Amino acid sequence: MKQRIVTALILAIVAVCLILLAPTSLFASVLVVVWAVAVWEWTGLIGMRAAQVRIAAVLAVVLAQAGLWSVRDSSLWWVVLVAGVVWWWLALLWMRRYTFSASPTSRNKAIKLLAGLCVLVPAWAALVQLHGETPDGRLWTLFALVLVWAADTFAYFAGSRFGRNKLAPRISPGKTLEGVWGALIGTALVALIAGWWMQQRGAGLALLVGLAVLCVVFSIIGDLFESLMKRQAGVKDSGSLFPGHGGMLDRLDGVFAALPLFVIGKVGIDLLVAP
Repeated sequence: MKQRIVTALILAIVAVCLILLAPTSLFASVLVVVWAVAVWEWTGLIGMRAAQVRIAAVLAVVLAQAGLWSVRDSSLWWVVLVAGVVWWWLALLWMRRYTFSASPTSRNKAIKLLAGLCVLVPAWAALVQLHGETPDGRLWTLFALVLVWAADTFAYFAGSRFGRNKLAPRISPGKTLEGVWGALIGTALVALIAGWWMQQRGAGLALLVGLAVLCVVFSIIGDLFESLMKRQAGVKDSGSLFPGHGGMLDRLDGVFAALPLFVIGKVGIDLLVAP
């Protein structure tokens, strides 16, 4: 636990400094490096062993990000974000068919590689979009990430203290329904307090809290989907980059799922409550 806490504090400090101090172009570039590590872990997780193939996958995602950056003011950018939200509903259906693409065939590896692109690229675009918004894009980025971090924290402590009923025992035996309720209630309170501090009032604040709760649901789906990939691969963690926490995917799985929804939802709220 001590190692987990120290690692989490260091990561949080680095992330907050990057979000609040870096211009969006630098922020996006650093995320490209972070995402490259995540792609490398994903390719290993799905059973790709040849280094040159894994490097090619990393380069493909980097090129996709560069291409998106060049058209960030176009409708294609928003198509990617919407696709990122739709993808997680499909992932939920995938998890209901537990054994889908479980065997390590070339076809299944290709399916999982495509799934990785759907997981990673929209989430990168969502973070870049949120950070670049004016005014207060940096604060909204921090707000969105704090929601996911809070959900993880409340789920852990509520599940540890009260957990009795398993959420998805075949996929992730440690997760409980009580942990989910802890995440939903705790994150709703965090969203209420933080939203009020960020000058959200009335309908705007209520909608923001509702969006936060829905994002928690998506973050849990993201966590479960990565757990399914790990269980099919027969590993505990996606990597060993962070002591006590596993790999990059282990730290960002909930973020990948929640951020596209948060960005789309925030745009909707802004339109609904605009004066």
